[in-house]
Amino acid sequence: MTESPRLRESPDNRSLADICNFGVVNLDKPVGPSAHQVSAWVRDLIGVERAAHAGTLDPKVTGCLPILLGEATRLAPVFLEGTKEYLAVLEFHGPPPSDLSMIIETFEGTIYQKPPRKSAVSRRLRKRTIETLDILEVDSDAQQALLRIRCESGTYIRKLCHDLGLAAGTGAHMGDLRRTGTTPFSDTNLISTADLTDAVVFTLEEIVRANQTQINDAPDDSTAAYSLLHKINTANIDPNSTSPTDHLRNVISPAERALQHLPTVIIAPSAAAEVAMGAPVYAPGVIEFDSAAGNTHDITDSALVSCHTPDETAVCLGRVSGPLDAESGEVISLERVLV
Repeated sequence: MTESPRLRESPDNRSLADICNFGVVNLDKPVGPSAHQVSAWVRDLIGVERAAHAGTLDPKVTGCLPILLGEATRLAPVFLEGTKEYLAVLEFHGPPPSDLSMIIETFEGTIYQKPPRKSAVSRRLRKRTIETLDILEVDSDAQQALLRIRCESGTYIRKLCHDLGLAAGTGAHMGDLRRTGTTPFSDTNLISTADLTDAVVFTLEEIVRANQTQINDAPDDSTAAYSLLHKINTANIDPNSTSPTDHLRNVISPAERALQHLPTVIIAPSAAAEVAMGAPVYAPGVIEFDSAAGNTHDITDSALVSCHTPDETAVCLGRVSGPLDAESGEVISLERVLV
């Protein structure tokens, strides 16, 4: 007889191991390392097998870089459908034109872009949506403008700045760039690399003190010296039966936070157990459903939804394949199983 898979505890009742292996850090990426290098650093610091970033940022770009830990890396597809927000410095090659506001307005809506030569994707012309493009400040003496940009994922801001310069008649390039949001995360609660390191060190000290044990000091001061789960295991402490400290909860959120912008379908625990074995969601297993905007009529056919148990534990990502209020039949096809 096949044993039913173990579902996670609710987000508020998870062990240290579960928080680390199904969590997300809303990291404030510093200047210098690539997004891939930052992800690897966080992976080693926490001590999980894998970590992934939600949206690439170039080495010189700072700001919002959600890092998905452990099994939360399965959530990466949800960021393909989100919106990005940036603050960008537009560096003009001459005095900014007096009608800059009118020029900027023409770039709101649908635009056409071809990825730059150094991009990792094929250089085919494609459409992207600029939701808002605001001028926050213009410094005519420095020949600069500060822009706030809200756009579709996959928009090349460097290319947008180049095109704005052409339209302005002066030429321009992108200066400093900071990402201030990637749905559903924003820069209002970013975690710095120093914050994350401090939380790991304080957590180790607190757990070791509570268990009256000792961890051998590493011979150097590298990130590996503070690998959280590795250090806890070497001290013969079981992270699966250890509660996370407040320090850790302040920097690592349950991965469910990355799903807040998606329509939510609550399914019965019995249905969740079937989903964990690879079965789709059938109508009898649906308890309730609600769109991200609070209107159930917004959940259209083929919409990406997140399925949760009544205690708010994420079970899967799926596509609506039938009426959610039906009495029988498949209603959600699986995209990613999360348990």
